[in-house]
Amino acid sequence: MEFFRTERLIIRRFKPGDAAALFDYFAAPRVNCFVQERLSTIEDALADVRKKSKDGSQFAVCLQENDSLIGNLFAMKEEDTCNVGWNFNSKFEGNGYASEAARGLFSYLFKVKNARRIYCYVEEDNMRSQKLCRRLGMRQEGLFLEFISFVNNQDGTPRFENTLQFAILKKEWDTLG
Repeated sequence: MEFFRTERLIIRRFKPGDAAALFDYFAAPRVNCFVQERLSTIEDALADVRKKSKDGSQFAVCLQENDSLIGNLFAMKEEDTCNVGWNFNSKFEGNGYASEAARGLFSYLFKVKNARRIYCYVEEDNMRSQKLCRRLGMRQEGLFLEFISFVNNQDGTPRFENTLQFAILKKEWDTLG
């Protein structure tokens, strides 16, 4: 099932053929918030693709030219608000795909799913996602000090990360044109 298209991308449900591409970037997640989703084998990737294909909050981001998976988006609806996020294969960085996919997702959530507000959490050291949030017109609403732990320090104790929250309202999105 296809959710929407952008100029160069297809945003759709996951399918079994996406397993190898998903494994390519989830075998070694670059951002700590995705460490829990690390995939160890292609079989794990196939199981994850099957799971994601049934989850309405998960979106596969694929190139229109060949329908190959290059990243994923998520949007968890909470009444009229959505918590969103993204993860892309580093091999496709610098081409504007994350911006294009996120813009498409925001339009879809605001226009089709009637979201009033979209927000996301970004770790303090994830500068790429912070820049993307700002390019999308999101404003920083907060900084949560030592908010959450995804990984442990060398001594086994949790390493808590500072986390920023960004958000945008539908009425703000509508003014961006």
